[in-house]
Amino acid sequence: MSMSKDHEQVKKYLTIAKGQLEGIIKMIDEDRYCLDISDQLMATRALLKKTNNLILKNHIDSCVRTAIENGDNQKVDEVIKALEKQI
Repeated sequence: MSMSKDHEQVKKYLTIAKGQLEGIIKMIDEDRYCLDISDQLMATRALLKKTNNLILKNHIDSCVRTAIENGDNQKVDEVIKALEKQI
C-alpha cells in the first residue's frame, strides 16, 4: 500500500484516537456518566472510520489504479470486500 501522501494525516488521526481511548479508560475508572462515555466512544469510532476511509481512498488511488492499468482486477475485489466489512 502506498499512502505516503497522507501518512502524516493518518498518524495524526490515530494519535488522536489513542488519546480519546485513554480518556475513555480514565472516564470508566472515574465512574463517569454512561452516556458521556458512550459519546466519547462514538466520537472515537467516527474518527477511526474517517481514518480507514482515508486509507482506503489512498489504496484505490494508488494500488488499485495501478492494478487496473496493468489488467489485474483482483485489487477491485479486495476493495469491495473491505468496503463490505464497513457495512
